[in-house]
Order: sequence, then structure tokens, then C-alpha cells
Amino acid sequence: MATPPLSSSNALFGVERSLSGKRWQLSEADDRLIGDIARAAGCDDTLARLMASRGIDAAGAAAFLNPRLRDCFPDPSLFIDMDKAAGLIWDAVQARRQIALFADYDVDGASSAAQLIEWLRAVGQEPLIYIPDRIEEGYGPSTAAFETLKSQGAELVITLDCGAASIEPLKAAQALNLPVIVVDHHMMKEEVPPSVALVNPNQAGDRSHCGHMAAAGVTFILLAALNREGRRRAAFENMQEPDVLALADLAALGTICDVVPLTGINRAIVAQGLKVMSAWTRPGLAALAEIAGAEGPATPYQAGFLIGPRINAGGRVGKSDLGVRLLSAHDRTEARSIAAELDALNAERRAIEAEVLGAAMAEIEASPPDETTPVLIAAGMNWHAGVIGIAAGRLKERFNRPAIVIGLAEDGLGKGSGRSVPGVNLGAAISRAQSEGLLIAGGGHPMAAGLTIAAERVDAFRAFMAEALGAEWQQADEARTARFDAVMSARAVSFEFCEALNKAAPYGAGHPEPRFAFADLRCTYAERVGQDHVRFAFEDASGSRLGGIAFRRADDPIGQALLSGGEGPWHVAGRLKASDNRFGRRAELHLEDLAPAR
Repeated sequence: MATPPLSSSNALFGVERSLSGKRWQLSEADDRLIGDIARAAGCDDTLARLMASRGIDAAGAAAFLNPRLRDCFPDPSLFIDMDKAAGLIWDAVQARRQIALFADYDVDGASSAAQLIEWLRAVGQEPLIYIPDRIEEGYGPSTAAFETLKSQGAELVITLDCGAASIEPLKAAQALNLPVIVVDHHMMKEEVPPSVALVNPNQAGDRSHCGHMAAAGVTFILLAALNREGRRRAAFENMQEPDVLALADLAALGTICDVVPLTGINRAIVAQGLKVMSAWTRPGLAALAEIAGAEGPATPYQAGFLIGPRINAGGRVGKSDLGVRLLSAHDRTEARSIAAELDALNAERRAIEAEVLGAAMAEIEASPPDETTPVLIAAGMNWHAGVIGIAAGRLKERFNRPAIVIGLAEDGLGKGSGRSVPGVNLGAAISRAQSEGLLIAGGGHPMAAGLTIAAERVDAFRAFMAEALGAEWQQADEARTARFDAVMSARAVSFEFCEALNKAAPYGAGHPEPRFAFADLRCTYAERVGQDHVRFAFEDASGSRLGGIAFRRADDPIGQALLSGGEGPWHVAGRLKASDNRFGRRAELHLEDLAPAR
């Protein structure tokens, strides 16, 4: 079935303020460029229009639709210290010195560690593993952790997804005569931590142009450098060379879950990694996919929303090393046991998250923000540190502005986590707050940040952040604009159309799933399902139906508008999803926004 053409008309109903507080705008694409892309890539206008509106030209269209590692794999030598790190690791392997891996407790850290564990096992090394406890130890290496590893016999430590800003702990390791290789991707401070090698595409002077990579991707490049160094040393004359491509599923998992842009090498890693993952031969991933209900070929959704949160649950509310143990498990019985434990911890995490989010939401709604409020800050006693970042993200989604959630403890200290919107640099503002003496510690990225604060400084911090982010928030046009790829009619939605869109996958950060708008629909059915979702059906004037679901919307203005019996007419917007199961092939809308049609 031919897919319907997509409209690029920019007359999108004049929606200046939807129920989510946004104006709507259509992405534009030049008709001549669309034709050039269609001819160059051998695709129809549907995909050509999507690529054109996302900055893909005719020369890059074919590679975009068929991303291959060999076409964009960077030279490992362009990373500062990459060759040095590979040499030092081989020195330790060949001298049979004990290697230890210190990894972050999230999916990116776990998948980075699992890659290196598998590679080291392939060359005859069983590394020590150290994953810090989120609550007791916090993020990154510590002096105590290095002392523990030293006492366990570690002779070389490799930090993964952390370490680039750990100045004092790495100085302590140096004093212990414990060499450390840092493999990281986070932004760095001016002072460079002492290490025997520091691999980070975001350090000054790096020529790799790979600063958008997750740690799992950087580790994947390190594995290629290790194999190259092994060939140079003729190390594989008496052993089989490790299969780096077989580890692409782990690199893809970390890349997806760390929400880095799926462009260039990241896109190729995810595309190839999902092919490897789809065989479900890795016991840990297979066990977790089964328990999470992930069926069929692996997708970014399964990795990011079914598998990833369960791995993260170990670090948030359980045992921090469960994720690494699962991803590096070879015994299927062990893998199923760990997967079941992670699934139970994920359920516990969701219950804790709901409690914290409810309390934070109540605090915010007690003094509702207006148009000039640049940041939301909620603080409460004994809010679990493992879920405050998720709660901040939910507040950001609900109110469409930066949000910070702080959990206060009995000792008078608070741990906070924040999430931002495009155009508002939250990490920089929090760093300024620390330099002003308002925080004990703090920093992060433009879109996410963390902090430690004394309870008595929360009000002063709230006032400071309102002042610091006020101008940026007023100018954050991108945060107030919802962009859509096309206007469609309800009758054009089909399983086949969704399948055509999948040819431009994988979708993710930097290349989001296509979003569509529909004009003048009436709501014929709406029902609350699950805890806070809304199942619905719309009809247009011709009687064509469009069904779907609005996730986590039951208690916000969009869900309430549907559940209160508001027939409309509505302008409707969201993403189209295809399903192929025992109920047949169908397509549905995952609702993101509503606007009154008149």
C-alpha cells in the first residue's frame, strides 16, 4: 500500500496556545530538496520530506537510511590518550596484573562495564568490579573506593562513565600508587584529574569530534583500539580476537538510555546494535526482555523504556551492581534470577516515585507557577534520592519548564536533581549557585544537573535560581514551541504508513519520532486506564476514527479535558505507533497535545 503524502502547509490552525501551553509549528521542507532526496535515496516522498525537514541533504540521505559503522567509525587515535589507554591495558593483560573496573550505577555505566568485562574475559582476564552505592557513596569514584580496590589487589583501575571531574579521589589514587585510566564523556572542569590516561571526547584539545557520544559508545571505540593494539602486538596468534561487533548491543543500550543525539556514529551504533540485540542471545537482555514483555525485534522503545528502567532500578533503590551482573551474565538461570530481582526493584521504584512525585506536585500546585516563573523547585523530608531525578523530569514535562526536586535528610542536608528544557542552561546556573556559596556541591549539563545543599539555604537557592534563569526562560522559544512533521487526516493513518516511517529509524534524541497534527476531531470515547493513562477515540467529519492512548495524562489539563466529556472539536497532536499482535495489525495515536479548534 502506498503511503499518503505528507503536507508541509504551515497554516496549522493558528494554534498559539495548546493545553500544554505551547504554540504549534510545522517543520518546513523545500519541495525541490524533497525530490532530490527521494531520487538519491530511492525512497518515497514520505521519508524524503522527513529527512529534508531534519537537515538531511541528498548526498547524505542514503547513508542516513542505512547507517553503517564502517562509514562513520572514527579513528580511535583521534581521541586523546586512546592509544595510550589501549597500550596500558594490554600491558596489564600480558603481565597478568589485576584490572579493576569502576563504573557508574546507571545503564550507560553498566553497559560500558559489561563491554569491557566481555573483552577482558575473551583475552583471559577476570576484572574486579566496583559500582558505587547511589545513596551511600554518590556519583563517581571516591578515596575510600580506591582504597578498597587497592586492598583487593587491583593494579590498574579503569573508570567508566565517571572520573573526569574526580580531582581529589584521583589524587588519592595517585598517592596509593594505583594507576587509573579514565574513560568518560561528561563535561570537565578546568583542572584535569591526574591519571595515567584520560579518554574523554569532551576534554580540551580532543580531535575526535565525538563529544556527543555516551560512555558506552566511547568504550566501544576503546574496544576497537584494543583489538588494533592486540594485532600490532601479535597477541592473537595464540588466542581468538575478541568480536567487538558482537558487543554492539551493549553499546547501543547505553547510547539509547543516556539520551544522546542519534546522529553520526551514535546512529550507526544503535542501528547495528539493535540488530545484534534482536537475536536475544545475550542471557541477561533476553531474560529482562521476557520479564518486561518485550517481543520481536529490539527497538529503541524497548531498550529505553522497558529494559533500561529495570537496569537502572538496581542503582536507584536496590543493589548497584545488579545491572552489570545481568549484562555480563552467561548462565541463563543466573540471568533470570537477576532479571526477576530487577523487575521487583523497578516496581518498588515506581511506587516510591509516585509518592515523591505526588508530594512534589502538591507543593508546586500550592503556589502555581505563572508565565514568568522560570524554574520549579520542590523540597521535602526523606524523599528518596534514587527517584528525585525522575520526579524532576515529570514536573518538567507537566509544567514545561525546568524543575528541581530536593530530598532533605535528618542531618540537615539535601540532595537535589534537576531537569531542564531547551534554551535554559540549568547546569551552568547551578554551578554559579555553588560559586555563590548557596550549595555545598553542584553542577551538570544544560539539560540535567545535581546538587547538595544545606536545608536552611533552600529558600535562598530558590530565589537565586529564579533570578539566574529568568532571562533565559523568557527567551526559551524552543521550549514553548511544539514542532510537527505534517498535518494528516484520520483516514490516512494505517499500519502500513507507520511501517513506512520505520524505514527512517532508529529514532531518538536528535532524531525524534515523527509527530503529526490532526484538525477538527471530536472525542467519542475517553476512559482512564491503569494508574494515570487515558484511552480515547476521535472521529473526523467523515466518520474516520483515530484511537490511541495518552500516557501519564489523566491528571493534567489534557487528560481532564478528555475525561470531562469535552467532545471538541479539537486539534490533536502526537506520534503514530503500529502494533502487530493477536488483535491484528493496527495503528494508534500516542497523544501529546490538544488545542481547542474554536
